[in-house]
Amino acid sequence: MNPNIERLKLIFICLFVAAAIGVGVWQVWWVMPAQKCEKELKKWWDPVERVCATPVLISDITGRVITDEKALAEAKRAIGRPAAPAKAPATPASAPKE
Repeated sequence: MNPNIERLKLIFICLFVAAAIGVGVWQVWWVMPAQKCEKELKKWWDPVERVCATPVLISDITGRVITDEKALAEAKRAIGRPAAPAKAPATPASAPKE
């Protein structure tokens, strides 16, 4: 056979092997961690830093309190935090003690 055909055949085989290895590395190092992070409840994947992060309420950072109960419950639900438990009814001061 022509030596040029043999050389081209080897070049194409090497390119194919390199591309297959590249796709495998891409899957293991980028795609699989992103899918794992997205399966977790309310986590965010940062592709630049390759970090699985938990969202934080801006009120937690600034210390400002969300005064509207409906808005607070919606914000906590959006980031996956459970809503605060309902307050127990206050017992009257004149209740007999046992």
